[in-house]
Amino acid sequence: MSSGGFAELSVLVVDDNEHMRRLLRGILQALGVNEFREADNGMTAINECKLFIPDAIIIDLEMEPIDGLEFTRLLREDVSHPSTCVPVLMITGHAEKAVVESARDVGVTEFLAKPVTVDGVGARLHSLIEKPRRFIRSSTFSGPDRRRRALPVQLEKRGRELETPALIPAPTEVGATPEKETASGPKPWTPPRRALR
Repeated sequence: MSSGGFAELSVLVVDDNEHMRRLLRGILQALGVNEFREADNGMTAINECKLFIPDAIIIDLEMEPIDGLEFTRLLREDVSHPSTCVPVLMITGHAEKAVVESARDVGVTEFLAKPVTVDGVGARLHSLIEKPRRFIRSSTFSGPDRRRRALPVQLEKRGRELETPALIPAPTEVGATPEKETASGPKPWTPPRRALR
């Protein structure tokens, strides 16, 4: 996406490190973002995005008094907050699977590992704008749909597609296979084999 594509975007940057905020400010300016604000901690940001409702929030993982995960959880769970559905891009030096999953589970929209670059931030912002994910609110989760793709379930039975998945009989013991065709009727249906990738 060209820098002109971000000209109308408003961004809130949340990081307790002044150097990192300055770096992100330079990156946003290089991308053509004209409207952005900064907050130096998560509590300030919660209040800031009540007054300034951004199109996206860029937040660091590790901060005091509340970190990026806690900020996102508070934002997502407060249905009355005007920015509760705003996409959140989390930036951190910790890109371990458990950290990424924790971020996803509190409602983070995109995740970017340090070191950050213009291309990296630009790609994530482009994804937030061009590929928005449906916001979900349930008793156990509030945030963007955690599924990246909606894959339809297609099963075959005797050459035709089914509208709903079929029940597959479970083997009675480890290593056992479903019974073969007998005099009483056809053998149970088994799922089609998937090609290895």
